[in-house]
Amino acid sequence: MERKQCSDQLGRPIEFNFPPQRIVSLVPSQTELLFDLGVGDRVVGITKFCVHPEEWLKSKKKVGGTKNFNLEVIGQLNPDIIIGNKEENDEERIKLLFEKHPVWMSDITDWKSAIQMIEQVGSLVDETSKATVLINEIESRFRNVIRFQPKKTLYFIWKNPWMAAGKNTFIDTMLLKIGLVNCVPQERYPILSDEEIKKLSPELVLLSSEPYPFKEKHIQELQQILPDARILLVDGEMFSWYCSRLLKAPDYFSSLSL
Repeated sequence: MERKQCSDQLGRPIEFNFPPQRIVSLVPSQTELLFDLGVGDRVVGITKFCVHPEEWLKSKKKVGGTKNFNLEVIGQLNPDIIIGNKEENDEERIKLLFEKHPVWMSDITDWKSAIQMIEQVGSLVDETSKATVLINEIESRFRNVIRFQPKKTLYFIWKNPWMAAGKNTFIDTMLLKIGLVNCVPQERYPILSDEEIKKLSPELVLLSSEPYPFKEKHIQELQQILPDARILLVDGEMFSWYCSRLLKAPDYFSSLSL
Protein backbone atom coordinates (compact mmCIF):
# COMPACT_ATOMS: atom_id res chain seq x y z
CA MET A 1 0.00 0.00 0.00
CA GLU A 2 1.39 3.39 -0.99
CA ARG A 3 1.19 6.70 0.84
CA LYS A 4 -0.78 9.47 -0.86
CA GLN A 5 -0.78 13.20 -0.23
CA CYS A 6 -3.63 15.57 -0.99
CA SER A 7 -5.51 18.55 0.45
CA ASP A 8 -9.03 18.63 1.83
CA GLN A 9 -11.64 21.35 1.23
CA LEU A 10 -10.24 23.37 4.12
CA GLY A 11 -6.91 23.50 2.29
CA ARG A 12 -5.26 21.21 4.84
CA PRO A 13 -2.62 18.81 3.50
CA ILE A 14 -3.05 15.19 4.59
CA GLU A 15 -1.12 11.98 3.98
CA PHE A 16 -2.74 8.56 4.20
CA ASN A 17 -2.54 4.91 3.11
CA PHE A 18 -3.86 4.57 -0.44
CA PRO A 19 -6.25 3.19 -1.36
CA PRO A 20 -7.66 3.38 2.19
CA GLN A 21 -8.91 0.03 3.49
CA ARG A 22 -10.32 1.28 6.80
CA ILE A 23 -12.56 4.34 6.47
CA VAL A 24 -14.51 6.14 9.20
CA SER A 25 -17.30 8.49 8.07
CA LEU A 26 -18.57 11.18 10.44
CA VAL A 27 -21.26 12.63 8.16
CA PRO A 28 -24.51 10.87 7.12
CA SER A 29 -24.65 12.22 3.56
CA GLN A 30 -21.00 11.35 2.94
CA THR A 31 -21.58 7.86 4.38
CA GLU A 32 -24.25 7.32 1.74
CA LEU A 33 -21.84 8.58 -0.90
CA LEU A 34 -19.24 5.98 0.12
CA PHE A 35 -21.89 3.27 -0.28
CA ASP A 36 -22.82 4.53 -3.74
CA LEU A 37 -19.16 4.63 -4.73
CA GLY A 38 -19.02 0.91 -3.96
CA VAL A 39 -16.58 0.95 -1.04
CA GLY A 40 -18.94 -0.37 1.63
CA ASP A 41 -16.61 -3.20 2.60
CA ARG A 42 -13.92 -0.63 3.47
CA VAL A 43 -16.09 1.56 5.72
CA VAL A 44 -15.49 0.38 9.29
CA GLY A 45 -17.14 3.15 11.31
CA ILE A 46 -20.14 5.49 10.97
CA THR A 47 -22.23 7.75 13.21
CA LYS A 48 -25.57 6.81 14.73
CA PHE A 49 -27.18 9.31 12.34
CA CYS A 50 -25.88 7.58 9.21
CA VAL A 51 -29.26 6.07 8.33
CA HIS A 52 -28.57 5.42 4.63
CA PRO A 53 -28.01 2.70 3.65
CA GLU A 54 -30.26 1.21 6.30
CA GLU A 55 -28.38 -2.10 6.51
CA TRP A 56 -25.25 -0.33 7.72
CA LEU A 57 -26.99 0.64 10.96
CA LYS A 58 -26.64 -2.98 12.05
CA SER A 59 -23.41 -4.02 10.38
CA LYS A 60 -21.09 -1.05 10.99
CA LYS A 61 -19.44 0.11 14.20
CA LYS A 62 -21.09 3.25 15.62
CA VAL A 63 -18.68 5.92 16.77
CA GLY A 64 -21.31 8.20 18.36
CA GLY A 65 -22.95 11.28 16.88
CA THR A 66 -21.69 13.85 14.43
CA LYS A 67 -20.84 16.25 17.27
CA ASN A 68 -19.96 13.94 20.17
CA PHE A 69 -18.19 11.12 18.34
CA ASN A 70 -16.13 8.82 20.57
CA LEU A 71 -12.42 9.39 20.08
CA GLU A 72 -11.46 6.13 21.78
CA VAL A 73 -13.76 4.02 19.61
CA ILE A 74 -12.44 5.70 16.46
CA GLY A 75 -8.86 5.02 17.58
CA GLN A 76 -9.66 1.34 18.13
CA LEU A 77 -10.89 1.12 14.54
CA ASN A 78 -7.39 2.11 13.37
CA PRO A 79 -8.67 4.10 10.36
CA ASP A 80 -6.57 4.78 7.28
CA ILE A 81 -8.67 7.90 6.80
CA ILE A 82 -11.53 9.72 8.52
CA ILE A 83 -13.98 11.75 6.43
CA GLY A 84 -15.73 14.66 8.12
CA ASN A 85 -17.33 18.03 7.47
CA LYS A 86 -16.62 21.52 8.81
CA GLU A 87 -20.24 22.38 9.56
CA GLU A 88 -21.54 19.07 10.85
CA ASN A 89 -18.69 17.96 13.11
CA ASP A 90 -17.51 19.49 16.37
CA GLU A 91 -14.40 21.59 15.69
CA GLU A 92 -12.58 20.85 18.96
CA ARG A 93 -13.08 17.09 18.68
CA ILE A 94 -12.00 17.15 15.04
CA LYS A 95 -8.78 18.93 16.10
CA LEU A 96 -8.10 16.06 18.51
CA LEU A 97 -8.51 13.60 15.63
CA PHE A 98 -6.07 15.65 13.54
CA GLU A 99 -3.37 14.86 16.11
CA LYS A 100 -3.59 11.09 15.64
CA HIS A 101 -5.23 10.26 12.31
CA PRO A 102 -5.45 11.40 8.67
CA VAL A 103 -8.69 13.42 8.52
CA TRP A 104 -10.18 14.73 5.26
CA MET A 105 -12.70 17.53 5.80
CA SER A 106 -15.35 18.79 3.40
CA ASP A 107 -16.67 22.36 3.45
CA ILE A 108 -19.96 22.67 1.56
CA THR A 109 -21.65 26.03 1.03
CA ASP A 110 -22.87 25.86 -2.58
CA TRP A 111 -23.34 23.67 -5.64
CA LYS A 112 -19.73 23.95 -6.83
CA SER A 113 -18.25 22.83 -3.52
CA ALA A 114 -20.71 19.90 -3.33
CA ILE A 115 -19.77 18.61 -6.78
CA GLN A 116 -16.09 19.14 -6.02
CA MET A 117 -16.48 17.14 -2.81
CA ILE A 118 -17.98 14.14 -4.65
CA GLU A 119 -15.10 14.26 -7.12
CA GLN A 120 -12.47 14.49 -4.37
CA VAL A 121 -13.96 11.72 -2.21
CA GLY A 122 -14.02 9.54 -5.32
CA SER A 123 -10.31 10.19 -5.75
CA LEU A 124 -9.63 9.56 -2.04
CA VAL A 125 -11.10 6.06 -2.19
CA ASP A 126 -9.76 5.23 -5.67
CA GLU A 127 -13.17 5.32 -7.36
CA THR A 128 -12.71 8.31 -9.66
CA SER A 129 -14.66 6.81 -12.55
CA LYS A 130 -17.70 6.03 -10.40
CA ALA A 131 -17.62 9.55 -8.96
CA THR A 132 -17.54 11.04 -12.46
CA VAL A 133 -20.55 8.95 -13.54
CA LEU A 134 -22.41 10.01 -10.40
CA ILE A 135 -21.66 13.71 -10.94
CA ASN A 136 -22.75 13.55 -14.58
CA GLU A 137 -26.05 11.91 -13.62
CA ILE A 138 -26.74 14.44 -10.86
CA GLU A 139 -26.05 17.39 -13.16
CA SER A 140 -28.19 15.82 -15.90
CA ARG A 141 -31.18 15.41 -13.60
CA PHE A 142 -30.88 18.94 -12.25
CA ARG A 143 -30.85 20.42 -15.75
CA ASN A 144 -34.50 19.39 -15.93
CA VAL A 145 -35.45 20.12 -12.31
CA ILE A 146 -38.83 21.77 -11.73
CA ARG A 147 -38.77 25.52 -11.05
CA PHE A 148 -41.54 27.04 -8.94
CA GLN A 149 -42.84 30.59 -8.90
CA PRO A 150 -40.28 32.80 -7.10
CA LYS A 151 -42.05 32.97 -3.74
CA LYS A 152 -40.44 34.55 -0.66
CA THR A 153 -39.47 31.46 1.31
CA LEU A 154 -38.43 30.83 4.89
CA TYR A 155 -36.77 27.48 5.62
CA PHE A 156 -36.61 26.43 9.29
CA ILE A 157 -34.11 23.89 10.62
CA TRP A 158 -34.71 24.28 14.38
CA LYS A 159 -37.20 25.31 17.02
CA ASN A 160 -36.66 26.73 20.53
CA PRO A 161 -35.10 28.91 19.34
CA TRP A 162 -36.30 29.31 15.77
CA MET A 163 -33.35 28.86 13.41
CA ALA A 164 -33.54 29.35 9.66
CA ALA A 165 -31.26 28.60 6.73
CA GLY A 166 -29.74 31.82 5.48
CA LYS A 167 -27.34 32.76 2.71
CA ASN A 168 -24.08 30.89 2.17
CA THR A 169 -25.65 27.51 2.91
CA PHE A 170 -26.33 24.50 0.71
CA ILE A 171 -30.03 24.77 1.59
CA ASP A 172 -30.06 28.28 0.12
CA THR A 173 -28.47 26.86 -3.03
CA MET A 174 -31.19 24.22 -3.33
CA LEU A 175 -33.97 26.77 -2.86
CA LEU A 176 -32.48 28.81 -5.70
CA LYS A 177 -32.20 25.69 -7.87
CA ILE A 178 -35.99 25.28 -7.78
CA GLY A 179 -36.77 28.97 -8.21
CA LEU A 180 -37.61 29.92 -4.62
CA VAL A 181 -36.33 33.13 -3.01
CA ASN A 182 -34.79 32.79 0.43
CA CYS A 183 -36.09 35.79 2.39
CA VAL A 184 -33.48 35.47 5.16
CA PRO A 185 -30.83 38.17 4.58
CA GLN A 186 -28.29 36.86 7.09
CA GLU A 187 -25.66 34.24 6.36
CA ARG A 188 -25.55 30.71 7.74
CA TYR A 189 -28.22 29.82 10.36
CA PRO A 190 -29.54 32.87 12.22
CA ILE A 191 -31.77 32.66 15.29
CA LEU A 192 -35.03 34.55 14.65
CA SER A 193 -37.46 36.04 17.14
CA ASP A 194 -41.21 35.97 16.50
CA GLU A 195 -41.05 39.66 15.56
CA GLU A 196 -38.21 39.09 13.10
CA ILE A 197 -40.17 36.24 11.53
CA LYS A 198 -43.19 38.50 11.09
CA LYS A 199 -41.08 41.23 9.48
CA LEU A 200 -39.73 38.78 6.91
CA SER A 201 -43.35 38.16 5.83
CA PRO A 202 -42.65 34.99 3.82
CA GLU A 203 -45.22 33.65 1.38
CA LEU A 204 -43.98 30.09 1.89
CA VAL A 205 -42.53 28.44 5.01
CA LEU A 206 -40.78 25.06 4.83
CA LEU A 207 -40.31 23.04 8.01
CA SER A 208 -37.48 20.55 7.64
CA SER A 209 -37.58 16.97 8.89
CA GLU A 210 -34.02 17.41 10.17
CA PRO A 211 -32.09 18.27 12.24
CA TYR A 212 -35.23 19.26 14.17
CA PRO A 213 -38.08 16.79 13.52
CA PHE A 214 -40.86 19.23 12.69
CA LYS A 215 -44.40 17.79 12.83
CA GLU A 216 -47.91 18.86 11.88
CA LYS A 217 -48.44 20.49 15.29
CA HIS A 218 -45.66 22.96 14.53
CA ILE A 219 -47.52 24.15 11.45
CA GLN A 220 -50.38 25.32 13.66
CA GLU A 221 -48.01 27.02 16.08
CA LEU A 222 -46.19 28.89 13.35
CA GLN A 223 -49.43 29.81 11.62
CA GLN A 224 -50.21 31.99 14.65
CA ILE A 225 -47.13 34.05 13.84
CA LEU A 226 -47.61 33.97 10.05
CA PRO A 227 -51.37 33.69 9.40
CA ASP A 228 -51.05 34.46 5.67
CA ALA A 229 -48.13 32.15 4.86
CA ARG A 230 -48.37 28.68 3.37
CA ILE A 231 -46.55 26.28 5.70
CA LEU A 232 -45.39 22.80 4.71
CA LEU A 233 -43.35 19.94 6.10
CA VAL A 234 -40.51 18.89 3.80
CA ASP A 235 -37.87 16.16 3.64
CA GLY A 236 -34.73 17.85 4.93
CA GLU A 237 -32.47 15.28 3.30
CA MET A 238 -33.54 16.49 -0.13
CA PHE A 239 -32.59 20.07 0.66
CA SER A 240 -29.45 19.58 2.73
CA TRP A 241 -27.76 16.29 1.80
CA TYR A 242 -25.12 17.31 -0.71
CA CYS A 243 -23.92 13.91 -1.95
CA SER A 244 -25.50 11.07 -3.91
CA ARG A 245 -28.97 11.79 -2.41
CA LEU A 246 -29.00 14.61 -4.98
CA LEU A 247 -29.98 11.92 -7.49
CA LYS A 248 -33.37 11.62 -5.77
CA ALA A 249 -33.96 15.33 -5.13
CA PRO A 250 -35.38 16.40 -8.54
CA ASP A 251 -38.14 13.78 -8.43
CA TYR A 252 -38.94 14.77 -4.85
CA PHE A 253 -39.19 18.44 -5.76
CA SER A 254 -41.56 17.55 -8.58
CA SER A 255 -43.85 15.87 -6.05
CA LEU A 256 -44.23 19.06 -4.00
CA SER A 257 -47.16 21.42 -4.41
CA LEU A 258 -45.61 24.78 -3.74
